[in-house]
Amino acid sequence: MIRKVACFFLVILGQSVCAQVEERTVINGKINANTSDLEGVYVVNAQTEAMTITDASGGFSILANAGDTLVFSAIQFKENRVLLTPENFTDINFTVKLNMVMHQLQEVVVRNYRGINAVSLGIIPSGQKSYTEAERKLHTATDLDAHVGLGGSVSLDPILNVFSGRTAMLKKEVEVEKKEAFMRLLERMFTLEHFVNVLKIPGEYVKGFEYYAVENDKFTVILNSKNKTSTEFLLAELATKYKEIIAGEIK
Repeated sequence: MIRKVACFFLVILGQSVCAQVEERTVINGKINANTSDLEGVYVVNAQTEAMTITDASGGFSILANAGDTLVFSAIQFKENRVLLTPENFTDINFTVKLNMVMHQLQEVVVRNYRGINAVSLGIIPSGQKSYTEAERKLHTATDLDAHVGLGGSVSLDPILNVFSGRTAMLKKEVEVEKKEAFMRLLERMFTLEHFVNVLKIPGEYVKGFEYYAVENDKFTVILNSKNKTSTEFLLAELATKYKEIIAGEIK
Protein backbone atom coordinates (compact mmCIF):
# COMPACT_ATOMS: atom_id res chain seq x y z
CA MET A 1 0.00 0.00 0.00
CA ILE A 2 2.80 2.39 0.95
CA ARG A 3 4.56 1.58 -2.31
CA LYS A 4 1.41 2.46 -4.31
CA VAL A 5 1.06 5.80 -2.46
CA ALA A 6 4.71 6.61 -3.11
CA CYS A 7 4.33 5.80 -6.80
CA PHE A 8 1.22 7.98 -6.95
CA PHE A 9 3.09 10.99 -5.52
CA LEU A 10 6.05 10.45 -7.85
CA VAL A 11 3.70 10.47 -10.84
CA ILE A 12 1.99 13.63 -9.60
CA LEU A 13 5.38 15.33 -8.92
CA GLY A 14 6.68 14.35 -12.36
CA GLN A 15 3.59 15.73 -14.05
CA SER A 16 3.98 18.97 -12.06
CA VAL A 17 7.61 19.35 -13.13
CA CYS A 18 6.76 18.62 -16.75
CA ALA A 19 3.92 21.12 -16.60
CA GLN A 20 6.33 23.81 -15.30
CA VAL A 21 8.80 23.04 -18.09
CA GLU A 22 6.09 23.07 -20.71
CA GLU A 23 4.74 26.38 -19.38
CA ARG A 24 8.03 28.17 -20.23
CA THR A 25 7.71 30.34 -23.28
CA VAL A 26 10.13 32.33 -25.41
CA ILE A 27 10.82 35.82 -24.09
CA ASN A 28 12.30 38.36 -26.50
CA GLY A 29 14.32 41.30 -25.32
CA LYS A 30 17.24 43.57 -25.96
CA ILE A 31 20.20 44.88 -24.00
CA ASN A 32 21.09 48.55 -23.83
CA ALA A 33 24.51 50.04 -22.99
CA ASN A 34 26.72 53.04 -23.71
CA THR A 35 28.50 51.25 -26.54
CA SER A 36 27.76 49.90 -29.98
CA ASP A 37 29.44 46.57 -29.14
CA LEU A 38 26.34 44.64 -28.00
CA GLU A 39 27.01 41.29 -29.68
CA GLY A 40 28.07 38.16 -27.80
CA VAL A 41 26.66 38.92 -24.34
CA TYR A 42 25.71 35.71 -22.51
CA VAL A 43 22.08 35.39 -21.37
CA VAL A 44 21.54 32.47 -18.96
CA ASN A 45 18.32 31.28 -17.32
CA ALA A 46 19.50 30.59 -13.76
CA GLN A 47 16.65 28.10 -13.17
CA THR A 48 17.00 25.93 -16.28
CA GLU A 49 20.63 26.81 -17.19
CA ALA A 50 19.45 27.44 -20.75
CA MET A 51 21.81 29.87 -22.48
CA THR A 52 21.89 32.13 -25.52
CA ILE A 53 23.94 35.11 -26.72
CA THR A 54 22.90 38.51 -28.01
CA ASP A 55 23.08 39.44 -31.69
CA ALA A 56 24.75 42.52 -33.20
CA SER A 57 21.84 44.76 -32.20
CA GLY A 58 21.76 43.39 -28.63
CA GLY A 59 18.64 41.30 -29.17
CA PHE A 60 18.06 37.89 -27.55
CA SER A 61 15.41 35.15 -27.21
CA ILE A 62 15.29 32.50 -24.48
CA LEU A 63 12.84 30.08 -22.87
CA ALA A 64 11.75 31.36 -19.48
CA ASN A 65 8.87 31.80 -17.10
CA ALA A 66 7.75 34.50 -14.70
CA GLY A 67 9.84 34.09 -11.56
CA ASP A 68 12.93 32.91 -13.45
CA THR A 69 16.14 34.91 -13.17
CA LEU A 70 18.08 35.88 -16.30
CA VAL A 71 21.80 36.46 -15.84
CA PHE A 72 23.57 38.79 -18.32
CA SER A 73 27.35 38.68 -18.44
CA ALA A 74 30.24 39.65 -20.71
CA ILE A 75 33.84 40.73 -20.19
CA GLN A 76 33.05 44.35 -21.01
CA PHE A 77 29.93 44.59 -18.82
CA LYS A 78 29.10 44.24 -15.14
CA GLU A 79 26.97 41.17 -14.46
CA ASN A 80 23.25 41.94 -14.22
CA ARG A 81 20.51 39.64 -12.83
CA VAL A 82 16.90 40.27 -13.78
CA LEU A 83 13.94 38.59 -12.04
CA LEU A 84 11.28 38.14 -14.71
CA THR A 85 7.71 39.29 -14.14
CA PRO A 86 4.58 38.45 -16.18
CA GLU A 87 4.70 41.96 -17.63
CA ASN A 88 8.11 41.27 -19.20
CA PHE A 89 6.56 38.63 -21.46
CA THR A 90 3.99 41.05 -22.90
CA ASP A 91 6.39 44.00 -23.20
CA ILE A 92 7.45 44.25 -26.84
CA ASN A 93 10.20 46.67 -25.77
CA PHE A 94 11.63 44.57 -22.93
CA THR A 95 15.10 46.07 -22.42
CA VAL A 96 17.85 45.29 -19.94
CA LYS A 97 20.38 48.01 -19.08
CA LEU A 98 24.02 46.92 -18.79
CA ASN A 99 26.87 49.00 -17.34
CA MET A 100 30.37 49.03 -18.77
CA VAL A 101 33.30 47.71 -16.74
CA MET A 102 35.92 50.40 -16.22
CA HIS A 103 39.43 48.87 -16.16
CA GLN A 104 41.64 51.23 -14.16
CA LEU A 105 45.39 51.10 -14.73
CA GLN A 106 47.37 50.85 -11.49
CA GLU A 107 50.56 52.32 -12.90
CA VAL A 108 51.77 53.86 -16.16
CA VAL A 109 55.50 53.84 -16.89
CA VAL A 110 56.77 56.13 -19.65
CA ARG A 111 60.23 55.32 -20.87
CA ASN A 112 62.34 57.65 -22.98
CA TYR A 113 64.54 55.61 -25.31
CA ARG A 114 66.84 58.40 -26.48
CA GLY A 115 69.25 56.12 -28.32
CA ILE A 116 66.62 54.52 -30.55
CA ASN A 117 66.37 56.01 -34.04
CA ALA A 118 66.49 54.95 -37.66
CA VAL A 119 70.30 54.79 -37.60
CA SER A 120 70.58 52.70 -34.39
CA LEU A 121 67.95 50.30 -35.71
CA GLY A 122 69.93 49.85 -38.94
CA ILE A 123 67.19 51.23 -41.13
CA ILE A 124 69.53 53.81 -42.68
CA PRO A 125 73.36 53.94 -42.63
CA SER A 126 75.04 56.35 -40.22
CA GLY A 127 76.51 59.59 -41.55
CA GLN A 128 73.74 60.12 -44.10
CA LYS A 129 72.98 63.74 -44.93
CA SER A 130 69.48 64.78 -43.94
CA TYR A 131 67.56 66.96 -46.39
CA THR A 132 64.72 69.39 -45.94
CA GLU A 133 61.81 69.09 -48.37
CA ALA A 134 63.14 71.81 -50.68
CA GLU A 135 66.69 70.41 -50.51
CA ARG A 136 65.42 66.93 -51.35
CA LYS A 137 63.64 68.22 -54.45
CA LEU A 138 66.76 70.03 -55.60
CA HIS A 139 68.97 67.01 -54.93
CA THR A 140 66.64 64.74 -56.90
CA ALA A 141 66.48 67.17 -59.82
CA THR A 142 70.27 67.62 -60.11
CA ASP A 143 71.77 64.29 -59.01
CA LEU A 144 72.97 62.34 -62.06
CA ASP A 145 73.52 59.19 -59.99
CA ALA A 146 69.85 59.15 -59.04
CA HIS A 147 68.87 59.09 -62.72
CA VAL A 148 70.89 56.06 -63.82
CA GLY A 149 68.54 53.59 -65.49
CA LEU A 150 68.78 49.95 -66.45
CA GLY A 151 71.99 48.97 -68.23
CA GLY A 152 73.83 52.00 -66.82
CA SER A 153 72.08 54.53 -69.05
CA VAL A 154 71.90 58.06 -67.64
CA SER A 155 68.74 60.14 -67.83
CA LEU A 156 69.00 63.65 -69.27
CA ASP A 157 66.53 65.03 -66.71
CA PRO A 158 69.18 66.88 -64.59
CA ILE A 159 70.57 68.57 -67.72
CA LEU A 160 67.11 69.48 -68.98
CA ASN A 161 66.24 70.88 -65.55
CA VAL A 162 69.13 73.32 -65.88
CA PHE A 163 68.03 74.59 -69.27
CA SER A 164 64.36 74.74 -68.34
CA GLY A 165 65.04 76.90 -65.31
CA ARG A 166 63.65 74.30 -62.89
CA THR A 167 67.00 73.94 -61.12
CA ALA A 168 67.21 77.70 -60.56
CA MET A 169 63.66 77.73 -59.23
CA LEU A 170 64.40 74.88 -56.82
CA LYS A 171 67.53 76.67 -55.59
CA LYS A 172 65.41 79.73 -54.79
CA GLU A 173 63.00 77.49 -52.87
CA VAL A 174 65.92 76.18 -50.81
CA GLU A 175 67.03 79.73 -50.00
CA VAL A 176 63.50 80.76 -49.03
CA GLU A 177 63.20 77.69 -46.83
CA LYS A 178 66.46 78.54 -45.08
CA LYS A 179 65.35 82.13 -44.49
CA GLU A 180 62.04 80.93 -43.02
CA ALA A 181 63.93 78.57 -40.70
CA PHE A 182 66.17 81.44 -39.53
CA MET A 183 63.06 83.58 -38.98
CA ARG A 184 61.50 80.92 -36.75
CA LEU A 185 64.75 80.54 -34.80
CA LEU A 186 65.01 84.32 -34.32
CA GLU A 187 61.41 84.58 -33.10
CA ARG A 188 61.96 81.72 -30.64
CA MET A 189 65.10 83.40 -29.30
CA PHE A 190 63.67 86.91 -28.89
CA THR A 191 60.15 88.09 -28.07
CA LEU A 192 58.24 90.87 -29.80
CA GLU A 193 58.72 93.00 -26.66
CA HIS A 194 62.51 92.70 -27.06
CA PHE A 195 62.35 94.13 -30.59
CA VAL A 196 60.04 96.97 -29.56
CA ASN A 197 61.23 97.88 -26.03
CA VAL A 198 64.94 97.01 -26.17
CA LEU A 199 65.89 97.48 -29.82
CA LYS A 200 63.32 100.31 -30.23
CA ILE A 201 61.98 98.96 -33.52
CA PRO A 202 58.43 100.28 -34.19
CA GLY A 203 55.90 97.46 -33.92
CA GLU A 204 54.78 97.73 -37.55
CA TYR A 205 58.42 97.38 -38.71
CA VAL A 206 59.40 94.35 -36.60
CA LYS A 207 58.62 91.75 -39.27
CA GLY A 208 60.53 93.76 -41.88
CA PHE A 209 63.50 94.01 -39.52
CA GLU A 210 63.50 90.25 -39.04
CA TYR A 211 63.71 89.74 -42.81
CA TYR A 212 66.46 92.39 -42.96
CA ALA A 213 68.44 90.55 -40.25
CA VAL A 214 68.26 87.06 -41.79
CA GLU A 215 69.40 88.45 -45.14
CA ASN A 216 72.75 89.19 -43.45
CA ASP A 217 75.00 86.15 -43.88
CA LYS A 218 77.23 87.05 -40.93
CA PHE A 219 74.17 87.31 -38.68
CA THR A 220 72.69 83.97 -39.79
CA VAL A 221 75.99 82.21 -38.96
CA ILE A 222 75.89 83.67 -35.43
CA LEU A 223 72.15 82.95 -35.15
CA ASN A 224 72.62 79.34 -36.23
CA SER A 225 75.22 78.85 -33.49
CA LYS A 226 72.40 79.57 -30.99
CA ASN A 227 74.73 81.77 -28.95
CA LYS A 228 72.20 84.25 -27.63
CA THR A 229 74.73 86.78 -26.31
CA SER A 230 76.60 87.06 -29.63
CA THR A 231 73.33 87.07 -31.56
CA GLU A 232 71.88 89.84 -29.40
CA PHE A 233 75.00 91.97 -29.80
CA LEU A 234 74.97 91.75 -33.61
CA LEU A 235 71.18 92.17 -33.68
CA ALA A 236 71.56 95.51 -31.86
CA GLU A 237 74.02 96.69 -34.54
CA LEU A 238 71.61 95.70 -37.32
CA ALA A 239 68.76 97.44 -35.48
CA THR A 240 70.69 100.72 -35.48
CA LYS A 241 71.25 100.49 -39.26
CA TYR A 242 67.64 99.46 -39.87
CA LYS A 243 66.28 102.42 -37.92
CA GLU A 244 68.45 104.72 -40.08
CA ILE A 245 66.88 103.17 -43.17
CA ILE A 246 63.40 103.71 -41.74
CA ALA A 247 64.20 107.31 -40.90
CA GLY A 248 65.45 107.89 -44.46
CA GLU A 249 62.25 106.45 -45.93
CA ILE A 250 60.04 108.60 -43.69
CA LYS A 251 61.81 111.79 -44.89
